[in-house]
Amino acid sequence: MSIEAYIPGATAVGVVFKDGVVLAAEKRVALGTFIMSRGGKKVFPITPNTGAACAGMMADMQVLTRNVQAIVKLREMDLRRRVSANSVTKLMSVIMFERRMFPLLTQVILGGVDEEPSIFVLDPLGSVIPDKYACIGSGTELAIGVLESEYKDGMTEKQAKDLVLKAIKASTQRDSSSGDGVDILVITREGSREEAAAF
Repeated sequence: MSIEAYIPGATAVGVVFKDGVVLAAEKRVALGTFIMSRGGKKVFPITPNTGAACAGMMADMQVLTRNVQAIVKLREMDLRRRVSANSVTKLMSVIMFERRMFPLLTQVILGGVDEEPSIFVLDPLGSVIPDKYACIGSGTELAIGVLESEYKDGMTEKQAKDLVLKAIKASTQRDSSSGDGVDILVITREGSREEAAAF
């Protein structure tokens, strides 16, 4: 049996819209051909203005986001101001790179809103790629086609949410590791809110 059979599949998507960022991930937790859970949470708020959508090992994404949340909270208490999304991304990148010999087996889309909304893609070694839309996980090849063809600058929140749901739905139709509904995190200058959607 190949190593891929032991790495959980997933589909997570991030999109920048006019006033913020939409992050989303489906809920299925599969290990090879076995569905372990239909209610896994792969979208995490980190601060009021940043959040992450992850694909990979559930434990690794939970440890990583909790570690970043704790360090950012301490930093905000020191600075007495909000930490920027760019700084949160750099912190996460450093943590992942420090663990490169025994990596955290997770890919991350980190999104946030400072002066402008932004998203960054991080691989398990901490490489950072900024973008306006991104997709990670085993359903990437299926979801990215939808994003590539339909994303445009200046989208409204509703358009961005509809696009994210359409991309994840496309991946769940052919990727057996993705499915069972979607968790959504919307981040704007006013803060963040979590939503859930079903197909």
